[in-house]
Amino acid sequence: MTATQDTLPDSTARGGALVTGAGRGIGLEIARRLVARGHHVHVTDIDGDRAARAAAHLGPRAFGSALDVRSFPACRAAASRTVRRAGSLEVWVNNAGVLVTGPAWQQDERTRSLMLEVNATGTINGTLAALEPMRTVGHGHIINIVSMAGLVPAPGEAVYAASKHAAIGFSLATAADLRIAGIEGIEISCVCPDGVWTPMLFDKLDDPQAAASFSGVLLRPEDVASEAVGLLDNPQPVLTIPRWRGAMLRMFDLMPTLSLRYAPRVIARAQRKQRRYRRRARAGRL
Repeated sequence: MTATQDTLPDSTARGGALVTGAGRGIGLEIARRLVARGHHVHVTDIDGDRAARAAAHLGPRAFGSALDVRSFPACRAAASRTVRRAGSLEVWVNNAGVLVTGPAWQQDERTRSLMLEVNATGTINGTLAALEPMRTVGHGHIINIVSMAGLVPAPGEAVYAASKHAAIGFSLATAADLRIAGIEGIEISCVCPDGVWTPMLFDKLDDPQAAASFSGVLLRPEDVASEAVGLLDNPQPVLTIPRWRGAMLRMFDLMPTLSLRYAPRVIARAQRKQRRYRRRARAGRL
């Protein structure tokens, strides 16, 4: 890509959008839907080649680059590049995430730090990078892909859940700070899906510590992407997918003593569901 191409906005585009972790899975499906809406989409991923391939697949309204969300300067640079290329930054989707399962005491410091830095700090970095150009013009929408694990404890995924709780807490508090500052045109939404059949879970079918991710409804990336992009037309602070599952888990969160008592039974049931999913996957029916 030439320097000229990188600085010329596409005047026919709806506006600039950036999606992190968009080389595959939910992020790619979100990018696809944003392109279909007319946005000029910056597809980013820790793997720059994967981002470039995904962008090429999406067509001329997409372009790709490498982005490590753990770096705030890198997120700021990505936001600036989106503005240069598309003329604006109307949408930023923090989708990049890492899941490593197991009790926290069995995970080394590097593993714990990775999940916290990508899932929590990455969401913070992306949100703040997006807010710089959005606050200048007074409007925009930040969509943070969180997880049901951001709403309730997730046995076997303690550090992952901690990182997602941090992400949703930061998102909602920052949204409140915007309103207190009198900024009404910028929305921050958190999407909390149940388990999603993406590369994050592909290697977890044989992992009993990942059972919590299979305890509810196993969603498709397309399902989550459609609902997430729908928030651009109907903003809300927190969207759980499916909605009934979010309501049910929040009830358990109100009764922590009871939740702890029944946790072994819940996980045993989840492991049975996980084995059923494994059989379906090996039969080519998942």
